[in-house]
Amino acid sequence: MHNPQREKRLLDIASAEELGQLRFIRETEQDQLATELSTSPIDEVVERLNALHDSLITQALKLAEADMARLGHGAPPVPYTYMLYGSGGRFEQTMCSDQDSGLVYANASDEQEDERCRSFFPKFTETVVQYLIKLGYPPCEGKVIASNPEWCLSLKGWEGKINSWFTEPSWENVRYLLIAADGRPIAGSLELAGRLQEYFFNDLIENPVIAQRMIENTIRYKVLVGVFGQLLTEQYGENAGSLDIKYGAYIPMVNAFRLLAVQAGIRETSTLKRIEALHSASLLTREEADEASEAFIFFLKMRMLTIVTDDKGQWVGTGKISREQLTKEIRLPLKKALKAGRKIQLRVQRELQHRFGGRWRQ
Repeated sequence: MHNPQREKRLLDIASAEELGQLRFIRETEQDQLATELSTSPIDEVVERLNALHDSLITQALKLAEADMARLGHGAPPVPYTYMLYGSGGRFEQTMCSDQDSGLVYANASDEQEDERCRSFFPKFTETVVQYLIKLGYPPCEGKVIASNPEWCLSLKGWEGKINSWFTEPSWENVRYLLIAADGRPIAGSLELAGRLQEYFFNDLIENPVIAQRMIENTIRYKVLVGVFGQLLTEQYGENAGSLDIKYGAYIPMVNAFRLLAVQAGIRETSTLKRIEALHSASLLTREEADEASEAFIFFLKMRMLTIVTDDKGQWVGTGKISREQLTKEIRLPLKKALKAGRKIQLRVQRELQHRFGGRWRQ
């Protein structure tokens, strides 16, 4: 659909030559989107918000490349791809998402080119990360970020890294594999991203034992609804009466559908697209897919309600729906959505028992 206002915004971002301009556009657009949360379909708001983030990050990369050249570091010596992980990789960022990123660059043709790559890309990724901090994107607390040498590698380096994660399926390595499953390219060579994804899925197929570790990681967070349909809210402390929508609703569904999609060889990264792809692969009925999508879209809306502005006017996320927000109008659809989330999580647990035996706590 033709949207002149949206097209103008994207043109303004693409022509911005200063970080201050980009920061202003981000704040203005997010304020506008916040006013539409109660009047527009939440999936449309999330789509527009993530398109905004993509455009801002892409332009920050262009500015960083230009500044690297201006400072005498030259152009990238080989093609590269800047990757987003986490909610960015899934097209599910909020107003206050942090940086979850990585970079893959083409293998050097000789030692001289390899040396240039080792000199250029660490400086480049550090520049990009600092620019994005100035735009209001804080660095990932878990250090899954392109400026971390562990997440800025050649294609060959990435293949070795992925292979080491599969070879030693510790809790931490499995967590990295699940993070990698959400990765998508935002700028640069799509061919590199495709080759990296191909290597990931080929390794997965050849290492079936990794599935058990992935399932164990996936069911770590429980959906916060009791066996009788009651909400499992915080009982004590300053958050008493609140419900952790991030880790008690949103993340369990993200984890469950990621696992089902990865096991089926589905390469979509968006949770909603994974649900639809699972239906297309006859792994979910139309009714199951519709129920799951409806629940997940509701969780996206609830997650947006946990975003507030601090005393400096910055967007911050609590991840929790407060006692005051849990009105009767919200409780009824929330219980319905949580029951749907619990159903899919139990399905993953049954899959675990079927494949590997044993009994697993629900």
